[in-house]
Amino acid sequence: MTPSTPNWPPTARGYFAIGAERMSKSLNLGNLMRSAHGFGASFTFTIGATYQALEAAADTSKGQNHLPHYNWDEIGELVLPKGCLLIGVELTDDAVDLPSFHHPMRAAYLLGPEHGSISQPILDQCHYVVKIPTKFCVNVAMAGAIVMYDRVISKARFSPRPARTGGPTPEAVASLQGQRRNNPKG
Repeated sequence: MTPSTPNWPPTARGYFAIGAERMSKSLNLGNLMRSAHGFGASFTFTIGATYQALEAAADTSKGQNHLPHYNWDEIGELVLPKGCLLIGVELTDDAVDLPSFHHPMRAAYLLGPEHGSISQPILDQCHYVVKIPTKFCVNVAMAGAIVMYDRVISKARFSPRPARTGGPTPEAVASLQGQRRNNPKG
């Protein structure tokens, strides 16, 4: 498949959402919403976001017009669909490295605030905690984009990476498209 085909980008079965705790900067929330829209999230959310972050979320794709955004004041108000697992994204010693994590079919990924970490009461509610293998924390909106990218490349059907430098051969792409037609449940 290529960007000119109707099913581009490839989509995965299941759904996901992305959000952050105590978001305070509208630019970060806007960037997170734009990335969520681009990667095919089902909704975005915040827990304890400041008024300033919510009022002027700077999102040029107008993601808020295309997918719902929920803001909860505290973790006790968080309501996720049945079977949706809360996945914390935090640099902790016991977190799973993101490249080694098997994403669940239904997930809500939660990032920490711009200046701090996910609070312990919220970490206690997470089914899993993953970390991006970096030397230090990256911007919250960038972290969200990395997590969503990792989910898309691991859950959607792309041609396998070739053993040599460059892209897949046309034969590999045709083979993948044949698998889709022959195995719609895969």
